[in-house]
Formats: sequence, C-alpha cells, structure tokens
Amino acid sequence: MSTAPYACQPEDSRGRLHPESLSTFRSPWQRDRDRIIHSSAFRRLKHKTQVFVEHDGDEYRGDYFRTRLTHTIEVAQVARTIAGALRLNTDLAETVALAHDLGHPPFGHTGEDALSALMQPYGGFDHNAQALRIVTRLERHYADFDGLNLTWEALEGIAKHNGPVEPPLPYALAEVNGDWDLELSSNASAEAQVAAVADDVAYNHHDLHDGLRAELFTEEELAELPVIGPAFAEVDRLYPGLDRMRRRHEALRRVFGVMVEDVIAVAENRLAGLQPQSAQEIRDMDGPIIRFSKPLYQNIKAIKSFLFTRMYRAPSVVDERVRVTAILNELFPLFLSDPAQMPPQWHSAAEAAPDETRRARIVLDYVSGMTDRYAISEAQRLLTG
Repeated sequence: MSTAPYACQPEDSRGRLHPESLSTFRSPWQRDRDRIIHSSAFRRLKHKTQVFVEHDGDEYRGDYFRTRLTHTIEVAQVARTIAGALRLNTDLAETVALAHDLGHPPFGHTGEDALSALMQPYGGFDHNAQALRIVTRLERHYADFDGLNLTWEALEGIAKHNGPVEPPLPYALAEVNGDWDLELSSNASAEAQVAAVADDVAYNHHDLHDGLRAELFTEEELAELPVIGPAFAEVDRLYPGLDRMRRRHEALRRVFGVMVEDVIAVAENRLAGLQPQSAQEIRDMDGPIIRFSKPLYQNIKAIKSFLFTRMYRAPSVVDERVRVTAILNELFPLFLSDPAQMPPQWHSAAEAAPDETRRARIVLDYVSGMTDRYAISEAQRLLTG
C-alpha cells in the first residue's frame, strides 16, 4: 500500500548535514534506523532504568521489569503499527521511536532530575536534547564525521516529537539547532507525532504490568479505573475462572488495544476532514494531528494519577530515588573537581576544556551515558573506599 500524500517521502528528505551517497537498497530512514540500532548508546539502554532500578529486589524478579531498551522496542512496535494504519512512513516513525530515549541517564527520570539540578549553572540538562547530542557528536565510529549523520527528518523528530520547542533551549539542543535549523517552533512530522503517542501507549501499558508484578497494587484496585475495569470485566465474561496471570495479560492487552485504536480513529477522522496534501502541511497546523480522543485522554489521566501515587511515588520507589540521587550528587562533583577519576579519553577531554562550563558538559556526557549498574559500581569504587 502506498503512503499518503501527508506522509514524509524519502525522495523529499532534506538529506544529511554531511552529504553521503544514497544506499542502493535502503531508504534514508532505514539507514538511520540501522545506525541507531548499531550505536553504543542504544546498547546501553539494556541496563538503564524504566521505573525500577535494574537490580531492584532479587535478580529473578528484576529480570521481568522493563528496561529502557525493552521500553524502546515496544514504542517502536506501536509506532510502526499506527504509522502503517495511517499510511505514514513506517521507517521514519520507527527511527524516531528507537532514538527517542537515547539521551536518558542512569536511573530514569530520577537521574534526569538530579542531573538537571547539577547542570543548572552550565546550561541545563534535558534527555531529548542529550539524545541529539549523542547522535550528532558523541557517537564516534565513522571516519568522515562525528555522530551518526542522521537525516534532517530524524533529527527534527527527536527534537520535537513531543511538540514545538520554545526558548530558552537546553545548550545541547541549541548547539545542534545552530548547526542545522530544525524549525523548532513548528510541529514535527506526523511520523514523529506517532512516535510520541506510541511512547505514551507503551509506558501506560507496561507500567501497569510492572506495578502488578512488583505488588504495588492489585488487579482488584485496577478494576476500579476507567478502561481497565471494563477490560477485566470482558475477560471474566469470556474466560470465567482464567488463572491470574493469563487474566491479567488478557485484560491489559485489551487496554493496549483501546489506546492504539483510539489514536488511529482520531487521526483518520482529522485527516479526512483536513485533507493535508503534504508533510509540510502537517508541520504547519495549529496543533498535533496524532493524539488521543478527549474522552480517552481524560481516562488516561485518571490511570496516570493512580500510577503516580501507587507506583512512581510508592515508598520503596521513593527510597530508591533518594539512594540513586545521592549517587549522582556525589559522582558528578567528584569528576568535575578531579577529572582523573574518569577513563583516560574523558579525563583528557575534561582537562583540555577551556572553562568550567565546557568541563561540566564533558562530565555530564560521561555520567549521563552510564548504565545503572556502572553508576552504582563506580559509586562503590570511588565513594566507599
């Protein structure tokens, strides 16, 4: 099936900052996707937190919780599904989805909050901006350029898949945008918007699974929530007496389906009414074309509120937040004051920095690239001797 006129077309790509010959068998965005998958930052997502620190609890239980990598793969799967249904470019949607969390530091949003505070005097920290820094500067494998030399459309999608970005910009985003104008005040492509909604779908779905597995709440409590309650009721009607784990999975996959089907239906209705004839028309609209319906959005807000209270702010999770925040609050100033504690290449770069701001940004690149397990082991090595 051919793509719609409002989809991004490979032949219309604005290309790469460093010109390269076209591949004979891959589109520009298939090439972008492959470079992301083969990057060092993508591999490190395996040992970065989604909600629970990687080795929370016993190892057997911890193996079942989502990591930043498994989350990213789930987002990419949802993005391809939605993009395909809407006749968008599935390769670009998948590319943005695979890259969207590359800039996350260790310990998830807790780590981001800690590093944001530590970097306040030096231009701030934002994981989306850091993802751009990774794909344009920090991945250093190619002979002809730093970074992955992704297409303009991929960089645009990483920068503003959550919507237009207004000043003041995090320094990492300002640097990239200074090299190549990403038109930050406009909407992203429909494909990037799909990646953003797919992110919401994936984490709302899998956080329910992980919260149940962590025994932070019960199926009975979830059954009191909109969307989830009817899903459990339908499973009980169709499969009376189903064992607990199968019942849980059957209900939550229905919740997943409701979210995906709602996004597709809303987008199809809006696209039919607006009749955009180019990808640029999507960017020039007053707001996003890809979103939940208002009724479902309100129901999702109720689910998020439940998760915030019962999962993200559960006493055991808060205790862990305090512990890992302390790790970053000690490692960052240690490396800033004594760069020799970092590996040689980082040490040399920090020592050569012309001022403290540039040195802090090098330390940030090093610390934010750590996995959970490496940050914990470095803290044990350097801070408990």
